[in-house]
Amino acid sequence: MSAWFSIAGDEITLRLHIQPGAKKTECAGLYGDALKIRLAAPPVDGKANQNLIVWLADFFGVPQRQVKIKSGETNRRKVITVTGSTVLPATLLIC
Repeated sequence: MSAWFSIAGDEITLRLHIQPGAKKTECAGLYGDALKIRLAAPPVDGKANQNLIVWLADFFGVPQRQVKIKSGETNRRKVITVTGSTVLPATLLIC
């Protein structure tokens, strides 16, 4: 198990460090005890959060409603939960 994610039943919890306003949305490797994600969306009007939810839902193959921001709504550090996915979180490091 890694420090940046945990799995309990059908729920995956991710600890992420977000860099909004990047050239493209992508993984950027580990950042301390979190996974760094670069987002193409700017950090205004919830655009970065929505971009993150859409990107994670697509990656994990679940509807967007199954991706929730548990904490860090207005912060770079976020805790996200994804329910109902069979994709292992560790594969985010390969993207």
